[in-house]
Amino acid sequence: MMNKEVLQRIQNLELAARNTVEGMMIGSHRSRQHGFAVEFAEHREYVPGDDIRHIDWKVYGRKERFYLKQYELETDLVCWLLVDSSESMKFGSTSLSKYQLASTAAAALGLLTIRQTDAMGLGTFDHQLRSFIKSGSHVPHWKDCLRVLVEHPSEYHSQIGQVLHEFANRLSRRGIVAIFSDFFDEPDDIFLGLKHLQHQRHEVIIFHVLDAAEIEFPYRQTTLFQGMEQAAELLTDPLSIRESYLQEFQRFTRTLQSGCRDLGIDYVLLRTDDDLGKQLSKYLSGRAMR
Repeated sequence: MMNKEVLQRIQNLELAARNTVEGMMIGSHRSRQHGFAVEFAEHREYVPGDDIRHIDWKVYGRKERFYLKQYELETDLVCWLLVDSSESMKFGSTSLSKYQLASTAAAALGLLTIRQTDAMGLGTFDHQLRSFIKSGSHVPHWKDCLRVLVEHPSEYHSQIGQVLHEFANRLSRRGIVAIFSDFFDEPDDIFLGLKHLQHQRHEVIIFHVLDAAEIEFPYRQTTLFQGMEQAAELLTDPLSIRESYLQEFQRFTRTLQSGCRDLGIDYVLLRTDDDLGKQLSKYLSGRAMR
């Protein structure tokens, strides 16, 4: 039997995901296109009961018969959500940790996918794939995924490249793979894993989940920095290392961004101090326009 604490975490995550999706819908008009992968695939003839919003009126004008536009997610794609649950994802300089942000973002995209009658599946990982839920297209399936997402991050480090290979080998249907992580790992290993997914004809989206303090390093007083993922603690004057830290951190993010660009992979920054609904809506709106 599920204890009250876990049940409350599930309810909180469900509420956060639903609020995020509703905020996205309020902030922008609802797309008439099916699924958030809005790549046109083909036409098929209308049959009674189909949604008339997808009728292609230009084709009707030529042939005087009703045809529907179909999009790739409607025909043969599924949205796979892969969430980093390694120790570094516990970090949060405010009340929201990186893992909480990643989980809410994944849950929101999963709900958006389910609402549009598409399928979604889920994986979580640290140095290995910790959980894997096959694809499904109904709300009870989405809630099963929430039960996995509310589990606490592990005490282990991440090995993202290795996990991406393992995840790619588990996927039975090609689709969109959305990865939520801080990507604190060797870039070359990560890119090899991303190429494996692409080789299997998956479209990949990188959601780079970062805390504001990691990006801006606002510390001024002597600070004891707690090590994560096998790193030692460090007591230091932040002002003496701030410039070198920012240079190294910016080099890391540029490497990830440029590698994604070279592979034709969408890169999306998610910050713990920004409104998640606005961040996701901005990306999805731009994607729809493309």
